[in-house]
Amino acid sequence: MIRAGARLCLLAVSSIAAIGCDAGTITPIHADDGDGEPGGDSGGGGGDLGVPTVTIDFDATDADLLNPERGFFRTIDLIAGGEARQVRRSGHTLAQAIVRLDDYRDRPLDQALLTALDNGLAEVRAAGIKVVLRFAYNDSFDADAPRARILGHIDQLAPILTDNADVIAVMQAGFIGAWGEWHSSTNGLDNDADRAAILLALLDALPASRDVQVRTPMFKDAIFPGGPLRENEAWSDDDRARVGHHNDCFLADDSDYGTYDAPVATWKEYVAEDGRYLPIGGETCALNAPMTDCAGALDNLATLHWSYLNEEYNLDVLGAWAAQGCDGEVRRRLGHRLALVSATLGEVAAPGGALDVDLAVDNQGFSAPYNPRPIHLVLRHGDRRWDLALDGRDARQLLPGTTTTISARVRIPADAEPGDDYQLAVWLPDADQRLADDPQYAIQLANPDVWDAVSGENTITRALRIDPATPGDTDPAATGMVELPR
Repeated sequence: MIRAGARLCLLAVSSIAAIGCDAGTITPIHADDGDGEPGGDSGGGGGDLGVPTVTIDFDATDADLLNPERGFFRTIDLIAGGEARQVRRSGHTLAQAIVRLDDYRDRPLDQALLTALDNGLAEVRAAGIKVVLRFAYNDSFDADAPRARILGHIDQLAPILTDNADVIAVMQAGFIGAWGEWHSSTNGLDNDADRAAILLALLDALPASRDVQVRTPMFKDAIFPGGPLRENEAWSDDDRARVGHHNDCFLADDSDYGTYDAPVATWKEYVAEDGRYLPIGGETCALNAPMTDCAGALDNLATLHWSYLNEEYNLDVLGAWAAQGCDGEVRRRLGHRLALVSATLGEVAAPGGALDVDLAVDNQGFSAPYNPRPIHLVLRHGDRRWDLALDGRDARQLLPGTTTTISARVRIPADAEPGDDYQLAVWLPDADQRLADDPQYAIQLANPDVWDAVSGENTITRALRIDPATPGDTDPAATGMVELPR
């Protein structure tokens, strides 16, 4: 337990370098086994603001959480429409949409298809879900399209992709070959130059906030050599930092049906390193015991940092997980699963005064969030609400298997009226302003009794006291919450 009154500024012993306790920090502490052990509340005095502090320990929950951009997915037909609402009703936040372009192999896309696609993505938004999007010219080994035609189609699709990027969780490279999986091209596109041209066109068509997945790590390494992504490259706008992986034959044999060239261990390590910062997902395709048994599946899902998985295929593999009893754990841990471990904060603050807050957050999931997601502190009292986005903090930094401390010093608004029932919450909304206020797109923490389904916020305390007699400097002109140097 963290003692009351202590200032949380712990050194990282994980593989991520610690950031110092200056203005606003996010510090990995240690690799964690995800037990989420419960604890009690403790109070005391002597924080470095000269006011008493309290440490609140949080229980974890095993509940299945309906969180965005993760989990098992269902498939939908975006062009026909009418299926998106059933996804969330069935307990999912993610769908895969493979848009078929068979009729356009030798001609431009027509307005009817573009309109239908735009309408389908609007239905996705209204349904409170997101899509894994792919375009393909076949559903097997039939013809694809020539490079020039594909590039023309991407150019036509670019405005729609940009306008609807908020509900595109990730895009798969698609277009080339059988199933759009970048092999067996009937137009001779199975080469690095053509693959690179199409991948770069897709990256240009999407906003820099969105990633593209390729079918094998060898494809990425041929286009962007240099090995897996390094920490100092992560989350940048560089093309190399925006290319993740999808595996549509997970655990099918030693190489996942050619997903990994020899030496397989080297290429799996490549995906494992990339997966710390990039989206990994796909589907199983064949029963292959013991690799597809629970022990092997859980180990690989964790090592490779999987965020999402097809619930509809392969049913033999998924059925084996259910029979062996690990399907619930897979469902809970796919993608991010963030839980408060503790919160250390001042018990009292003055209007216009400062409040120190340290949140220890454990990621019990297989992966971190992979799209930009700000971290906010929210102060509430009655019908008043103040909101502060913490500078430089992003939920993507909350890496799996790690407990991370988020530290901030916050200026309390000067017009906050005295009272002992202020509520402080952490809010992890979607980064896109079109979705930011929709609680369906906010992250629910894996703790009981913290989630507010109306606001999308996670309550830290309901008993913060605002008292003008609190010692320390104040700013009588502070009109809202701001972050201070620490």
